[in-house]
Amino acid sequence: MKILLISDVESPYLWDYFQRGRLDDIDLILSCGDLKPQYLSFLVTMGHAPVLYVHGNHDTIYATRPPEGCDCIEDKVVTFKGLRIMGLGGSILYSGGEHQFSERQMRRRIRKLRFRLWRTKGVDIVLTHSPARGYGDAEDYAHRGFQCFVDLMDRYRPQYFIHGHVHATYSTNMERVHHYGDTTIINAYERYVLEI
Repeated sequence: MKILLISDVESPYLWDYFQRGRLDDIDLILSCGDLKPQYLSFLVTMGHAPVLYVHGNHDTIYATRPPEGCDCIEDKVVTFKGLRIMGLGGSILYSGGEHQFSERQMRRRIRKLRFRLWRTKGVDIVLTHSPARGYGDAEDYAHRGFQCFVDLMDRYRPQYFIHGHVHATYSTNMERVHHYGDTTIINAYERYVLEI
């Protein structure tokens, strides 16, 4: 299965300079947020893959103009072709925005999904906007990751943890892929193709 991971910046390769056929081998598109709703609608229209998304900290427009034809998996665990995918959007609370959460609030969101995770016997992919603390996050407060995401990986051992929020342009030596125990952590900035 080929999964297109996207976040934070609309890819010129997929939008400005799009050519038919570029999405033909993509089975699923996962968005980590902070993308224009019309971009997600374009991708779901031009390809045959469903688009699942969570909110980024700047996605306030989604309340009035959600991406058409796409599915929000915020605070849900969904199954796609046998893959169990959990969605937790938003960033650390730094300015009081709509999609910003304290560590305690994010921990509570995870706790509310425990029964669903028990019913699905765990999770394969955790889709977030913010990174986990110490794994692909930054030191400035707005881009700091959540410690509860590390605890989530300890407890459920997902195969993949996919996030955005930290742009590749923030650093010249940003590592896109990290490993934590059994989990591969991927920063989906702009676009990344994951083959499972």
